[in-house]
Amino acid sequence: MIKVAVCGACGKMGTQVVDAVLKDAELELVAKIDIVDGEGIFKTIEEAKKHTDIDVLVDFTQPKSIFENAMYCLNNGIKPVIGTTGLTDEQIEELKSLSKKNNTSCLIAPNFSTGAVLLMKFAQQAAKYFDNAEIIELHHNQKKDAPSGTAIKTALMMSGEKDSFTKDNCPETETIKGSRGGISYSDIHIHSVRMPGYIASQEVIFGSAGQIFKIKHDTMDRSCYMAGVVLAIKHVANNNDFIYGLDNIL
Repeated sequence: MIKVAVCGACGKMGTQVVDAVLKDAELELVAKIDIVDGEGIFKTIEEAKKHTDIDVLVDFTQPKSIFENAMYCLNNGIKPVIGTTGLTDEQIEELKSLSKKNNTSCLIAPNFSTGAVLLMKFAQQAAKYFDNAEIIELHHNQKKDAPSGTAIKTALMMSGEKDSFTKDNCPETETIKGSRGGISYSDIHIHSVRMPGYIASQEVIFGSAGQIFKIKHDTMDRSCYMAGVVLAIKHVANNNDFIYGLDNIL
């Protein structure tokens, strides 16, 4: 049995992860960690570790705490699965180095949905054939980081195909700052929408003379992430590698 702790266990994603772990015959839920008060809830990872052995910790907390949580896990024999977005490129590289140094697994996934992972891979393929592209990502209005980790990962994968996706764009002047979105890898503009009613959606728009090509994915319910979370847990439990993106283990 793989002993699993869930950090952010009382949140919208955390509660579903708890249920998914409880339903899987190969997994054992050994700790629920959250800042809220509740019976059987540990306040910190350190507190949980004092009371039980933990093989894998799944983190769906806040951007401000994920890096410290992951560092603690990697330094204390716990393999982290990180679903919270907001890590910088520098922090990801530092976690990668620590994972390799300590010969322990760490998996960071901007998105655990199979459809979203396929969107990223399809966008990477389409990037070979189009010189202009932009990304629109739409989330609920309680998401604290922007752009989304999925959008950042998508842009990163696309950037491997060419240096810029703004071919022949004219010089621009924003009369309202930020109206053209944030500029990411290979000059890909990312536009972030925060609106009640959304869970998570993303559209990648490619253009060339005479045509527009769009790839879109919509999340209707958070249950779509759970198969990917369980897959990630089992992968890190049985390996000692560093993974960025669920696409690397599908």
